[in-house]
Amino acid sequence: MVFSSISFLYYFLAVFLGLYFIVPKKFKNSILLVSSLLFYFYGEPSYILIMLLSIVSGYLHGLWIDYKRNTPSAKVALISSIVVSGGFLLFFKYTNFFIKNINQIFSFKIPSLEIVMPIGISFYTFQILSYVIDVYRGDAKVQKNILNFATYVALFPQLIAGPIVRYTTIENELESRTHSLEKAAYGVWRFVIGLSKKVIFANSLGEICKIISKSDESSVFYYWMAAVLFALQIYYDFSGYSDMAIGLGRIFGFHFLENFNYPFISKSITEFWRRWHMSLGTWFRDYVYIPMGGNRVSKLKWVRNILVVWFLTGFWHGAEWNFIVWGLYFALLLALEKLFIKKLLDKTPDIFKHLYVFFFITVSFVIFNANSMGEAIGNIKGMFGLQGVPLITTEALYYARSYFIFFIIALIGATPIPAIVMKKISSIKAGEYLIHIGKPATVLVLLLVVTGYLIDGSFNPFLYFRF
Repeated sequence: MVFSSISFLYYFLAVFLGLYFIVPKKFKNSILLVSSLLFYFYGEPSYILIMLLSIVSGYLHGLWIDYKRNTPSAKVALISSIVVSGGFLLFFKYTNFFIKNINQIFSFKIPSLEIVMPIGISFYTFQILSYVIDVYRGDAKVQKNILNFATYVALFPQLIAGPIVRYTTIENELESRTHSLEKAAYGVWRFVIGLSKKVIFANSLGEICKIISKSDESSVFYYWMAAVLFALQIYYDFSGYSDMAIGLGRIFGFHFLENFNYPFISKSITEFWRRWHMSLGTWFRDYVYIPMGGNRVSKLKWVRNILVVWFLTGFWHGAEWNFIVWGLYFALLLALEKLFIKKLLDKTPDIFKHLYVFFFITVSFVIFNANSMGEAIGNIKGMFGLQGVPLITTEALYYARSYFIFFIIALIGATPIPAIVMKKISSIKAGEYLIHIGKPATVLVLLLVVTGYLIDGSFNPFLYFRF
């Protein structure tokens, strides 16, 4: 079940919200947990046991670490937890990748296993690991109530696609949180905005990309148009889902941290990764990069740290070589940027900084979106005129003209411009009143438009389900 579906919006969510706000405060976590398990069971009935085993493992390892604190046994418990949780992730997500590559290298004929990756396993595994590591470090108190711990791991707003919520972020809210009309109103607004980003923009951009990819004609302009459209599609897709998760969390009294902060306005690749999928970036920073020494080591070890973190970041996204290359591509860019490119950028006008970022990010998503490295290389060669195709064709111009206004709106929507305009309007008394009255009407209109899209359209993918 996805948030951008009729079954979720008008059946699951409607029933759940009614139950959640009717029951007494002491039963709210129980309702959240049962609903989250039902939500997951609907999409992955055969793999709910894996999530439950992961929850029990994280809970028991946390108790073990706390009981044996400041003894060698605590470290054994930490390693054991990493092996168990990491083992589930490695087996279900990467087994066939390893089998395929072993077969290719050694000419073996090991049959692939009939494994389907459990939805959300990359996200809930990282949440469990962050909890156990924080308990070991003393950064978090052990959770002795298994109901509360299971609610944290299985919480359906962020279960299948993040953001990766640290236990310490909602530790207190698991025990005691407040609900109010103000929080609920903000949550509904944020959810509907995210839903609109996903359904109206991401799905439409995906449809255009699909049309272009199926075209018999090809040109350099076509390759670039497809690349830019996909970069915008994945932004609206994933940031929209994050907005929906944050909105739902706020309705239930949780304050999830932001996951996107207008990444396309960045002036460097380093800044881009401080604005894109922030929960993943900070996870690798705090649990891999800094423990390895971060940048407080020799230059050679620092480069090693960058390579390890970005190899893991790429591999986390998918069990294919193009994801690994994508991660190492950013490792190279970030290392070069820190070593000397940043000094050159500081001397250039902002427009060139933005173009530099957008160029390399667009190329990166061509690698990311490919089904194989061969496809990625072919598409990149096409972007630079190395495929023997014309610079532009009549068909490419037709599509560019047809979708130009929509593309410009999508581009503006990926910047802070709408938020800045809203802020300026609300700074005027009449404008503040207008926004106060207009928000509920906007929510209703957007919900009606989205419902129309969902009823009429069949194209409703969610890209991050792959990961």
